[in-house]
Amino acid sequence: MEHRSNTALVLGATGGIGGEVARLLQARGWTVRALRRGGAADDARDGLTWLRGDAMNREDVMRGAEGCSVIVHAVNPPGYRAWDKLVLPMVDNTVAAATALEATIVLPGTVYNFGPDAWPLLAEDSPQHPVTRKGAIRVALEQRLEQASRRGARVIVVRAGDFFGPRPGNNWFSLAMVKPGRPVRSIANPASPGIGHQWAYLPDVARTMVALLDRRDELAPFERFHMAGHWDDDGMRMADAIRRVVGRSAGTAPRIRAVPWGWFRLAAPFVTTLRELQEMRYLWRQPLRMVNHRLIEVLGEEPHTPLEQAVRASLSGLGCLPGHDDRRAPASSPGEGSAR
Repeated sequence: MEHRSNTALVLGATGGIGGEVARLLQARGWTVRALRRGGAADDARDGLTWLRGDAMNREDVMRGAEGCSVIVHAVNPPGYRAWDKLVLPMVDNTVAAATALEATIVLPGTVYNFGPDAWPLLAEDSPQHPVTRKGAIRVALEQRLEQASRRGARVIVVRAGDFFGPRPGNNWFSLAMVKPGRPVRSIANPASPGIGHQWAYLPDVARTMVALLDRRDELAPFERFHMAGHWDDDGMRMADAIRRVVGRSAGTAPRIRAVPWGWFRLAAPFVTTLRELQEMRYLWRQPLRMVNHRLIEVLGEEPHTPLEQAVRASLSGLGCLPGHDDRRAPASSPGEGSAR
């Protein structure tokens, strides 16, 4: 299939991965449209064309996707809320647009799809028997995308670890471990001591997705890829990297403390987000590691920024280091950003 245009619609462009992919595509010469709720009807800034619309509204998605060869589906309910009501209807709208246009859908995948029979090493073809409601929804989502690939659409799913990067977003790094716009006086570490955990630097994930898009005509209609990202082998490597970077920049290294999971459990019946986070705690108690053999086969190598360089760029962009305060990028909005 020949590329009709280098025009992409990004759903979730105000969020972490959606924003990174949108900006990278724009820098690579693509025409990028970004759908968001609120704001001006249509406006252009940062090189992107922002369209007023909602991923839950099929007409909005179809209008935004007109003439596009790629749809980046990087939108999830914020704070893990209302997945049963929002996730599948949103992807159905993306599927409708992509099948009508024979466009390529790019999806940031998750590890929610996998259960104990696939742990601890996760390959693209590992069995998907999830242990949570959200995992079951993600399995259903990918099944719908695979069906769409038989009806004219093309699909690229890229799974990665927990996101972190230089702009605020719905991720553990910027919502719990540190606070955007504030000096880092302590680091809240959600990991269990001695248990490995996988992280993914958002600019690396975006570079991976765009590199795969460059090769999309060489791929099967439905493809899944796993990123190795940054493996925290003992649950302390990420927190220690933050501590070292802050210590060198501020002169005083912050202390590392554990996330108060017990308090989460007590408050969960009354706070929706905490209840959903509590359900996903198993991801911090099991060493789930992704194998990136298929990605290496296609790209030759995985885009990879050294950990301390990535942590420094993230803390600088979040305004957490002395002399650095980058507040140009807003945090993700409800229904638009990527919830991790």
